[in-house]
Amino acid sequence: MQAGPVITIAAAAFLDRDGRTLLVRKRGSPFFMQPGGKIDAGETPREALVRELREELDLEVDAGDFAYAGLFSEEAANEPDTMVKAHVFVSFRPVEARALAEIEEARWFPLQGEPDAAFARLTENHILPLARRALAEGRYR
Repeated sequence: MQAGPVITIAAAAFLDRDGRTLLVRKRGSPFFMQPGGKIDAGETPREALVRELREELDLEVDAGDFAYAGLFSEEAANEPDTMVKAHVFVSFRPVEARALAEIEEARWFPLQGEPDAAFARLTENHILPLARRALAEGRYR
């Protein structure tokens, strides 16, 4: 693992019963990733998640809609020489997201098959495998 700055975030893995997950792409980035963002001073990861989903996707969610799945680390997608530590929360809550703020695009991706887009390393290496296992095992419902 590389030395350098670390960004700590909260991220949502929304899953639906059709085997898809909601991903977002920030303006100016080619990479899709889970919605969420940086945790502000004094915020818990759950509070940051609720705030970020409201600001970026116009979603009004409750912290209780999510199950904590763990803390994952990976190279950041959009910040060179930076690591991201993500508190990941999973939800089967049906949502209709609307891209706001720095989010250029929000769309549902199938968890199986070849993707038609580039994914952030955190998404590709940690969150998609977690989501596939969760769906297969019926967890987080």
